[in-house]
Amino acid sequence: MLGITVAPTDLVFAHLDGSPLDPSTVSHTFAQIVTESGLKNVRFHDLRHAHASLMLRTGANPKVISERLGHSSIAITMDIYSHVMPGLQEEAAIRFEEALKPRMLEEPLEVN
Repeated sequence: MLGITVAPTDLVFAHLDGSPLDPSTVSHTFAQIVTESGLKNVRFHDLRHAHASLMLRTGANPKVISERLGHSSIAITMDIYSHVMPGLQEEAAIRFEEALKPRMLEEPLEVN
């Protein structure tokens, strides 16, 4: 928006010249925004959790989310965030059943 070219290695929180902002400036400014918005008990780190949770709920690939968060494995991401995806087991069973339907129509399974 400012016409500044951004490189992948640039800092997220920086002055216009690219030099880093003091971390306390970021924290203080965020706390001020939270207070002015009327929210309570929202920490800066909560934005990370909200981002991951929303991505999972919209069906984003867990591997991509894990990489975005910098987790060393998908297992860590899913251990932390799978609670935001209720009904995973039911959904998996439905998808499995749907995948089997064409097969069942072609070659019915015999049950002894």
